Amino acid sequence: MYLIAFPLLLLPFAFFNIVVFLLNNMPFTETVFTIPLASEPNMPPVFDRSMPVTLGDLIVAIGMLLLYVEVVKAARPGGKGVIDHLLSFIVFLAMAAELVLVPRAATPAGATSVLLLLTVLGFVDVIAGLSIRPVYQQIVLERSERAAS
Repeated sequence: MYLIAFPLLLLPFAFFNIVVFLLNNMPFTETVFTIPLASEPNMPPVFDRSMPVTLGDLIVAIGMLLLYVEVVKAARPGGKGVIDHLLSFIVFLAMAAELVLVPRAATPAGATSVLLLLTVLGFVDVIAGLSIRPVYQQIVLERSERAAS
């Protein structure tokens, strides 16, 4: 598996930083696309409402999907688990430090809540990585003595 020892939550965190620092304070409340919704369960369905999906919603949703993959990675058997947990912890520390220490990260509209939610996802990743450990059952084979007849 090629995703071993790579913290996947680094991807939405990097995308957040690209939007904040390189795209000249693009607001996170800007609508990226809309999802059509039906107001009543009729046949055929009439889609007369819509739900806007903002840039911040999209980053957090991608982060949640990648958190699922991280939890699956944490439950796999193998010897690379310690490196995965260490890198996830470093990404969590970077998110928390940026949330607390970098004032420009909170400048665009909606950026503070997105970074806070990404930090919470990073914390859940660290805690899940520490608490989900595959249980290895050891099978001990012992030689029994033959009974005298």
